[in-house]
Amino acid sequence: MTTATAPRLGASPVRPLSALVVLLGTLIGLLAAAGPASAHAALIASNPKDGAVVATAPAEVTLTFSEQIAMGDDSIRVLEPSGKRADTARIRDLGTGGTVMYGVTLHGGLPDGTYTVAWQAVSADSHPVSGAFTFSIGAPSASTVALPDQQAGGGAVGVLYGIARYAAYAGFVLLAGGAAFVLLCWRRGAAVRPVQRLVVTGWVTLTAATLAMLLLRGPYTASGSLADVADLGALGDVLETKTGAALVSRLLLLGAAALFVAVLFGAYARRDDGTQEKRDLAFGLGLGGTVVAAGIAATWALSEHASTGIQPGVAMPVDVLHLLAVALWLGGLVTLLTALHRVPDVERAAVLRFSRVAFASVVVLTATGIYQSWRQVGSWSALTGTRYGQLLLVKIGLVVVMVAVAWLSRRWTLRLTEVTASAAAPAERTREAGEAGDADEVETAVEAEAAAEAPETEGGASADPERAAQLARQRAAVATAERRRVRDADGERTGLRRSVLVEAGVAVVLLAVTTVLTSTEPGRTEEEARGAGERAAATAPAAGPTEISLPFDTGGENGQGTLRLSLDPAQPGGNEMHVWAETPGGDPLDAPELKVSFTLTAKQIGPLPITPDRVAPGHWSASAVQIPMPGEWQVKVTVRTSDFDQTTVDETIQIG
Repeated sequence: MTTATAPRLGASPVRPLSALVVLLGTLIGLLAAAGPASAHAALIASNPKDGAVVATAPAEVTLTFSEQIAMGDDSIRVLEPSGKRADTARIRDLGTGGTVMYGVTLHGGLPDGTYTVAWQAVSADSHPVSGAFTFSIGAPSASTVALPDQQAGGGAVGVLYGIARYAAYAGFVLLAGGAAFVLLCWRRGAAVRPVQRLVVTGWVTLTAATLAMLLLRGPYTASGSLADVADLGALGDVLETKTGAALVSRLLLLGAAALFVAVLFGAYARRDDGTQEKRDLAFGLGLGGTVVAAGIAATWALSEHASTGIQPGVAMPVDVLHLLAVALWLGGLVTLLTALHRVPDVERAAVLRFSRVAFASVVVLTATGIYQSWRQVGSWSALTGTRYGQLLLVKIGLVVVMVAVAWLSRRWTLRLTEVTASAAAPAERTREAGEAGDADEVETAVEAEAAAEAPETEGGASADPERAAQLARQRAAVATAERRRVRDADGERTGLRRSVLVEAGVAVVLLAVTTVLTSTEPGRTEEEARGAGERAAATAPAAGPTEISLPFDTGGENGQGTLRLSLDPAQPGGNEMHVWAETPGGDPLDAPELKVSFTLTAKQIGPLPITPDRVAPGHWSASAVQIPMPGEWQVKVTVRTSDFDQTTVDETIQIG
């Protein structure tokens, strides 16, 4: 391929990398624009229920969740219609037998009206959850309390935290994958400056992102205000959590990683190839680097989805293997792309070795990915009917595309030929600078050569310094163009660069989807919560009137009969009640007085007195009977048949 017909991609090495940077920035913007993370835990019940109207003020408000959560001192707030705090701020753990329930005690003497319950917590997989609902005492009323319009983890803090999460994954991929590429595939790359910059950039990015997440974690799970980033008290609370401990551990491991990088690009890069000393150092770096990389990967596994749900003891090691395989494949891919565009003579053997490493990584990714998919999705319906499952399908599609492009890259690798001696000869003079990949070093080397060849006067000084400088610049430009021409002269190498660039572009998108997946409620959890709701609805008694019969005898003349009481719909909230009094013969018995009360003995609620209105002889009704909560309620009916004869009869009725 001649210079005139060489693709623009190869003639300008900076542009493909710039395109990747632009793509990365676009994806970060999309990631930032996404809504707050769907979390693993969900509110499945409350008492009082959302929208319920209770006759008297409850002693406490309780919330039931789908799994374990972390609650703070101010995680549940109950507000009066005026906005005044109605609770005592003392949260109690009421969970028993696997049930996750928390309650907060209310003040006594609360006025009637609509109350707002706002809650916020952190789920077991480190994501914040929040919500709000209302209930009324006596009757609904106007309220000055506005329901929160922003979920936990949203707003500017949520955007910054999401960007930091993505940057952390990207930094780990560049750090671990770039270092592994040098040790496993291209040991000469330890002395190549663009490769050094890439790995160091990965370390700096991961370190900065981890520090940012540590500072943002407090407001991310609590207030949502950027002003609280500098709150040392909030930072102290974060350090006591599982996520805070994982982030601090990651920072400590990054200190060890910095020493590893220094040795890799220092003492190791200066050793001559083939020496026993370099081989021993490579073994030590490989062993130590694997331990450090696995430790950093474990900081994700120990604090996110893998640490919750079913089989966490298996899921966490599998997650570590998955992350390491991702770093080997994607990080090595970016390092190879950098080498192909910045170094003129990457050995064919290095590309072949990476091809084998990438194949092994894909095998590990497939095996661990299948297990993770089963664990987090669990069914075909969850794969297509939940957001997590749909994102997982997108991720699988991207992996398939990457494998297809990688197959093309492998074909180019097998056809790759070494640069011919005649083509490589003009570049030999600038080989040392070319390995470093810096055009300014090439120019410096050629300028020195031109200055040495410039005509001198008898005194040893240059006859024309200006002419010598001009000649040096011309030769530097020619040498730079020659270096690029040599690099682009091999059509197979150009094709390989193109395919690797496409792989790297897909990898950037894949990393974004993976980041979103880690903050999305797993499909298995979502479907189980949905199924639990459906089962509860199926087993709940059908809404509708419930009727009981109560024989009575006041002891006086015409004092015997039967009371029939009907309650519709026999659910918490407002109900319509009818009572009929009949003689033993079935005729209406028009008693002078009839009263009813409801008592929930298990909760020590009641008696709730009700005086129904007489609508016809032997028929009484009440249209606003408020039952505050479900349970087995004791119904007592007092009937008077004369000035002196009356009795009280009772029966148990199921509400809800």
